[in-house]
Amino acid sequence: MTKTTMRESAEALLPADLLAFLACSTPPGWVEAALNNQALLLIDHAQCEKKAASNAMSLMYRYVDRPLLLTKMSQLAREELLHFEQVVKLMESRGIDYRHIGASRYAEGLRACVRREDPQRLVDMLIVGAFIEARSCERFACLIPHLDEELARFYRSLVKSEGRHYEDYLMLARRYAPECIDARIAFFAERERELIEAPDTTFRFHSGLPVAA
Repeated sequence: MTKTTMRESAEALLPADLLAFLACSTPPGWVEAALNNQALLLIDHAQCEKKAASNAMSLMYRYVDRPLLLTKMSQLAREELLHFEQVVKLMESRGIDYRHIGASRYAEGLRACVRREDPQRLVDMLIVGAFIEARSCERFACLIPHLDEELARFYRSLVKSEGRHYEDYLMLARRYAPECIDARIAFFAERERELIEAPDTTFRFHSGLPVAA
């Protein structure tokens, strides 16, 4: 699948603002690797859902004085855990054992740029959350045309909820920022693009351009 065709596929499933938020499209080489490693894709997808719930809970514990954040992160954590259960059930039906695997460099690469002091730290964490959710949506959209009916239907169902998570993270970042965050979003967009387009020897749901180890 060419990059142009992938972009057209994503545009048909995703809102324009989400696609504009990302500085690049998923490389076709990643889609090819994903289709050739579907068991590993599902295992890491399950881990990503569990980690997303954990990150939402972490924000709830740290920022107890922000009612809107508590509400949104509580909802998000419940949805991510439901998605985790759904992925594990899907894996079980396909004879794929859930096991621990090492994380990709992606999330850690973004979080390494988070500022240390609040409120800037909170704003950066929320922006990072928005990029992770937006990229997840974009990758689901890239994969859907190539998957079997069951998996395609499941991923299509996730696009809506993950897109809402992206919107919630971005809304909260703007709400709690003491100043305009456009420059900060642009900064993380470039960092995210580098992680997605740079060669990567480890295949994961959010990994970069696959190359041989």
